[in-house]
Amino acid sequence: MRPGVVPALVPALVCASVLALLGAAPGRGPVPLPAGMADTGGGRQLIVAQAPGTGATTGTVSWWDLRNGRWVRAGSAPARFGAGGLVDGATRVQGTNTTPTGLYGLPFGFGIKAAPAGTRVGYRPVRDSSWWCQDNGSRSYNRWVDPLPADCRATESEHLIDYATQYAYGLVVAFNYHRPVRGRGAGIFLHVNGKGATAGCVSVPQDAMRRILTWTDPAAKPHIAIGTEKGATAVGRY
Repeated sequence: MRPGVVPALVPALVCASVLALLGAAPGRGPVPLPAGMADTGGGRQLIVAQAPGTGATTGTVSWWDLRNGRWVRAGSAPARFGAGGLVDGATRVQGTNTTPTGLYGLPFGFGIKAAPAGTRVGYRPVRDSSWWCQDNGSRSYNRWVDPLPADCRATESEHLIDYATQYAYGLVVAFNYHRPVRGRGAGIFLHVNGKGATAGCVSVPQDAMRRILTWTDPAAKPHIAIGTEKGATAVGRY
């Protein structure tokens, strides 16, 4: 999704204990965020993107390892969300600048810059011919395409190399990815901060994005959980 240019807000202070939206049980005291979740994807790595509420455009991203049955935080960074806030991924509408809540896989990384040393996740270099198809009428809807196919309009797609700052480094979030629903949205990524809120992606500072890429281990089946502290909608797996 095309990165937004909404002026940045001061990052919100986010509770470091449990997420109501992500399935945490209240009244048990502070626990590692993943330990309070109903579903972490079944792997040994989890990224948690947490906003204080559905109308927020800032929050926190933290990333966690499961070690000997205990979730240990590997890092954290301030995050930005969609200019339209956050919305349940199952009902999201394309073009609303909202970040979809839910639990998603991370199919591959990509970037205009070379992969940071030590990157293990599959990493695709962004070239001038690289696009993300967002055309609802295309057979390649919500897919990386290189080059742009004839049935995918450039005006309805994202020319990745045009976003040198945001797509210096990124990870694809598998929202609406495996069985795409037309009109729900395409091109949701975890990427480098731009000038402000995003058009629906989650963004972090460049150094944090580099650290996340070198931390991500495909063998650990990493996922990303996107949610809020105050939300009332249950997070689903998509």
